[in-house]
Amino acid sequence: MKLTKEEKSWILYDCGNSAYSIAITTALFPIVFGMFQGVDNMDLGYFNSLASILVAVLSPILGAFADYKDKKKRFFTFFALVGIISTLSFTFISPDSGQWQLLIVMYILSCIGFAGANIFYDSFLVDVTTDEKMDKVSSSGFAFGYISSVIPFGISLAVILIMGMDAAIGYQIGFCITALWWGLLTIPMIKDVKQRHYIEPEPNPIGNSFKRLGQTFLNIKDYKIVFMFLIAYFCYIDGVDTIIKMVVPYATSVLGSDGLNTFMLLAILLVIQIVAFPFALLYGSLAKKYSTRALIIVGITTYVIACIAAFFISEMWHIFILGIMIGSAQGGIQALSRSYYGKIIPKERSNEFFGFYNIFGKFAAIIGPFLMALTTTITGDARYSILSIIPLFIIGLIVFLMLPKDAHDQTKLVR
Repeated sequence: MKLTKEEKSWILYDCGNSAYSIAITTALFPIVFGMFQGVDNMDLGYFNSLASILVAVLSPILGAFADYKDKKKRFFTFFALVGIISTLSFTFISPDSGQWQLLIVMYILSCIGFAGANIFYDSFLVDVTTDEKMDKVSSSGFAFGYISSVIPFGISLAVILIMGMDAAIGYQIGFCITALWWGLLTIPMIKDVKQRHYIEPEPNPIGNSFKRLGQTFLNIKDYKIVFMFLIAYFCYIDGVDTIIKMVVPYATSVLGSDGLNTFMLLAILLVIQIVAFPFALLYGSLAKKYSTRALIIVGITTYVIACIAAFFISEMWHIFILGIMIGSAQGGIQALSRSYYGKIIPKERSNEFFGFYNIFGKFAAIIGPFLMALTTTITGDARYSILSIIPLFIIGLIVFLMLPKDAHDQTKLVR
C-alpha cells in the first residue's frame, strides 16, 4: 500500500517530535534535572503532573476552535514552535547555575508545546488518509518516529560519552541537537499537509467554539463507543505515559549509584527505540488481520507483565530485557489507539474530539507520575511505585473489553 506525499510528510513530523520524547521526556532531561542540588529525581513526577494538568485544560478548548477552516495548521505551527524553542533553551541552563526552577518552567513550556502540537497533529490523521489506511499510516508514524529518533539520540550519546557522563555540557548539546532535529522535520508537515475536514467560519467563532464544546461535553455519553473508549484509554494510557516519563528516575532510584551505569541505561533506551520500530509496524499489519481491538488488548497485557517484572529488577541486564518488552508494545498501543479513535469520531470535528482524546490522555498522565512519586514518599522505597500503576492498566483493559468486536458496530454507535 503506497503512501502519498501528504501521508509521508505527516509521518515525518512523528520522526521529528519522537526525538523530544526519548531525549527530553525519557532520557537526558531527567538525568540533568538530577544534577541540580536540592532536588530528588522522583520529584519530576510532580512537575510532569503539573504540565499534564495545563495541557489537559487547554486541549478541548483549542481543539474546538481549531475545527474551523484554516485554523488547524496555525495552531499546530504555534505550539510546535513553543516546544522547539523551549527545548532549545535547556542548552543554556546549566546545573552549576542552580536555576532548577527556571529549567522546570521551560520544561513545562516544552511539554505544553509538544503536547499542544500533537493535538492538531493527531487530528490531521483524518485529513491525510482514509479509514482503510489509518492503522497503517498511524503505525508508520510511530514506527519511523522511533527508528529515526535513534539518529539524534545516538549522536547525543556519542557527545555525552566524549564530554564525560558526569559533565552537563554533553547533555546540553544533546538538547540543542534534539530541538534542531525536531524543527527540521516539522517543515514538511507545515508545507504539505492540508486540513480537509472542517467547520465553515461563522460569526463569533470563539463563543460558538465554547458553546459547541459544552454541547459535546454534555452529550458525549451519546457517542457510546467514543465515550467508552475514552474511559478505557484514560486508564491504560496512563501507565504507558508514566513508564515513558519515569523509567529513568525509577531505574536510578531502585538500582542506586552503585548498581547503575548511566551510559548503559541510556544505551538501553536507544535499544528500546530500535525494538519499537519493527513492532509498531507489526502491530499495524497484524491489526489488519486480527483487528485493532485485539492488538490493543495484547499491548495492555504486555505492559501489566512488564510492571510486575520491573518490581524485581536488581541488575542492569534486567532493565535491558524489560526495555525490549516495553519496546515491543509501546509504539503499537499508541499508534492503534490513535487510529482506532480516528475511525469512530465525526471527522469534520476531529480537532474537538482529539481535544477530548488529549484531555483524557493528559489527565491520566497526571495520576501515574503522581502515584509513583507519592508511593515512593510513603514507603521510602521506589520499587513499590511501579506496582501502583498496574490497577490502571487492569481497569482500562476491563472497560476496553466491553467495546464491540465488530468495527461496523462501532460506526453505527457513533451519533
